[in-house]
Amino acid sequence: MILYIAEKPSLGRAIADVLPKPHKKGDGFITAANGDCVSWCIGHLLEQAEPDAYDDAFKSWKLEHLPIVPQTWKLMPKTKTRSQLTVLRKLVKQASAIINAGDPDREGQLLVDEVIVYLGVKGDKLNQVQRLLISDLNPQAVKRALGQLRSNREFIPLSTSALARSRADWLYGMNMTRAYTIQGRKVGYQGVLSVGRVQTPLLGLVVRRDDEIADFKPKSFYEVLAHLVTDQQQTFTAKWQPSEACQPYMDEDGRVLAKGLAENVVARINGQPAQVTKIEAKDKRQNPPLPYSLSALQIDAAKRFGLSAKEVLDTCQSLYERHKLITYPRSDSRYLPKEQHALAPKVLDAVLKGAAALVDGCEAPNAKLKSKAWDDSKVDAHHAIIPTEKVANLSSLSSNEAKLYQHVARQYLAQFYPAYMYAETAVEVTIAGGLFTTKARQDKSLGWKQLYKRATTVNQASSNSSSSSTSSDDDNDDTVQSLPPLVKGQILQCERGELLEKMTQAPKHFTDATLLGAMTGISRYVTNSDIKKILKETDGLGTEATRAGIIELLFKRGYLVRQGKSILATPVGVGLIRSLPESATTPDMTALWENSLDAISQKRLKYDAFMQPLLSQLDNLITQASSQLPSALQGVASSAPKRSFKKPYKKKTKAKN
Repeated sequence: MILYIAEKPSLGRAIADVLPKPHKKGDGFITAANGDCVSWCIGHLLEQAEPDAYDDAFKSWKLEHLPIVPQTWKLMPKTKTRSQLTVLRKLVKQASAIINAGDPDREGQLLVDEVIVYLGVKGDKLNQVQRLLISDLNPQAVKRALGQLRSNREFIPLSTSALARSRADWLYGMNMTRAYTIQGRKVGYQGVLSVGRVQTPLLGLVVRRDDEIADFKPKSFYEVLAHLVTDQQQTFTAKWQPSEACQPYMDEDGRVLAKGLAENVVARINGQPAQVTKIEAKDKRQNPPLPYSLSALQIDAAKRFGLSAKEVLDTCQSLYERHKLITYPRSDSRYLPKEQHALAPKVLDAVLKGAAALVDGCEAPNAKLKSKAWDDSKVDAHHAIIPTEKVANLSSLSSNEAKLYQHVARQYLAQFYPAYMYAETAVEVTIAGGLFTTKARQDKSLGWKQLYKRATTVNQASSNSSSSSTSSDDDNDDTVQSLPPLVKGQILQCERGELLEKMTQAPKHFTDATLLGAMTGISRYVTNSDIKKILKETDGLGTEATRAGIIELLFKRGYLVRQGKSILATPVGVGLIRSLPESATTPDMTALWENSLDAISQKRLKYDAFMQPLLSQLDNLITQASSQLPSALQGVASSAPKRSFKKPYKKKTKAKN
């Protein structure tokens, strides 16, 4: 008997649907006509044991116990799902072969692997376990996946990475939470002070941003525009570019702070001749935006529709599991396997039948085109989120489901349109020895952008896409102006100079979109230059599966609060960050951890090479916590719901269904 172990009942049912019928449904499993069996976990069936499982003394929270570091790690069955573990125990013994059908990500790999090992599978039976990767719950896609089974041993590094993450989170969260909660009581704070290796640096980002805004003092700065006219009375404007001689009067961002200097420039150029000293015209192209990863979709949806990260994830789970309209949503990839391109005609046909409004007024997509999205080297266990071959009935979807389905579908459609082609002209003009510049852009062929011209009508959203999808680095205010015909050496007239007085703006409070953006590109917020060099721009805090939950957790614990779209820290959140050592509140350490965990999954780092430095660091942090009181929390009342002191450091890692 072949036993398929899925991560959730919904995935188990999808596998069973393509196995020989008739089926026999049991309690927690389905048996096919050929005797093969499908069962499932319900999220994690096992969890890290509590400290008191290692020593009864640890039931009491005492500084002298810390840090608690298990010598031999223990997993315990979760009480609520113990019966399903019993079902699997019986089936595993009966099975001649086992197939891991966890979700196609780091956590999904471990979730099933840990059950297989816990239930005592050993030797050849363990070595011969196979891996089934399903990212689309429609029958035809599940059948294709069943024909592409791989050895589960290929994924040992992925499972090891997830295991290292789980144990590191337990060590850090449990020990730091106990230490600061104990110290907090000494200054009168009665709540649990939850500290985590991802949640706390994230809270630190918000606290520091709030501080920057509170401390911000606006200052005036000045720009000069030259209003220029040709012999044919055609007009345009160019902006002054201060020379090196102006540096003493400028700030670190290159803004002129001396009004007198700018006024002098205006006076010097009024009514003066101007000469075109450089013209650079280039034909440029912009390729289609890549399909979505979960974070990229969450960021765009927050900007366009005002949806929180959790709302996007929950909606996508429904589109994936209930409606089977999109592929696996907890993906950190924005690329597709090359073999998937062969399915493009069927997927496009489904999109055009179900959401025809997306291409109203546009050319038809060309299924033969292959964008840069198809790249096997950038796809591992899962690929980008795209529509499935199932035709959508938009009227049967909720408002958010319809919005997000069309959003994902449009991004997929874009892969089958040519590049956006445009001409960009950069002009330099010299007036009275000063340099003035301007740019202009002219569309030549909209290509994929024609889809986004329709976005306002279809989604009641801005046609300008966010940085994670369709915007270009070249987009700025200088490019919207149209220019008259110009040649190098041409003499113009500066009719007048114009002084623009502007004010520096305070940083903006974080929103759902910008906080997610910070988590997915954390290297921008890392302060240690050596760590910064190690990180890639795409390295982030947390994973696609956990980021939404981590943000929501900070709200539930009373550390963050929303004011409109803005996210601010509460007095408790501020007090906690003020009380912790800087290394616990900045993303440097955690970003380095994430980088190391990725290296483990890529076979570039060993488990012990990750864990040993962590233990040394933990020793130092606990010593530091023991030597000082969190005085910033003195007089601060707990704003979170009352919770047991038993499990303050636990966090959800996967949604359950």
